[in-house]
Amino acid sequence: MSLQVTNLTKKFGEQTALNSINISIDKNEIIGLLGPNGAGKSTLMKSIVGALKIDEGEIIFNGNNISEYAIESKKKIGFLPENNPLYLEMYVKEYLQFVANIHKIPESRVDEVIDLVGITPEKSKKIGQLSKGYKQRVGLAQAIIHQPDLLILDEPTNGLDPNQIIEIRNVVKEIGQEKTVLLSTHIMQEVEALCSRVILIHKGNILQDCPIEEFKGKFGSLEEAFANYTQMENQV
Repeated sequence: MSLQVTNLTKKFGEQTALNSINISIDKNEIIGLLGPNGAGKSTLMKSIVGALKIDEGEIIFNGNNISEYAIESKKKIGFLPENNPLYLEMYVKEYLQFVANIHKIPESRVDEVIDLVGITPEKSKKIGQLSKGYKQRVGLAQAIIHQPDLLILDEPTNGLDPNQIIEIRNVVKEIGQEKTVLLSTHIMQEVEALCSRVILIHKGNILQDCPIEEFKGKFGSLEEAFANYTQMENQV
């Protein structure tokens, strides 16, 4: 698995959401994508998965330019967006079979994924009847059902209770042993529990891209490091 983001720029009108971003990922790891609200995290994720058209620069995934090889690239990428769009009128297993059919993968994989994300007791319910935690799991199931090389998760534990957070983290940790995961979150304990590397983005620029221990550096905690880097940038 390799991902090269080179001089990626994205503007919305006069506003620059991403300013000549460069990222290189070439091994299986869980990477924490950090930044204040409005920093450009979701824009970066949507650009990598091909949901947003990029203005300048290029994204090379497994040797292919994602703009030219959109379908091939999407076959190998899993994405759980922040708002987790699901078909609420569909039953859980029905929905995941629908996703499996799109990817042309065997039905046996559906039960495997239902078991992996821990939704077996809920599989015969309508998605609209599920709690937020179980909806997140369904979203995670659709993102991993085709066994992607790269999994992109935009705030996967947002709004979950502490038990659900631990369960989702455990699933992500398991996936991260074999795949590359790019994970956006505001929860520093999550970064500490899951990530080996941190990319800090602020006002469309990358401020830090380094191993988690280096990011923490001389600071007492990740929160302190985060606050220091982003506040220093505000003063520039």
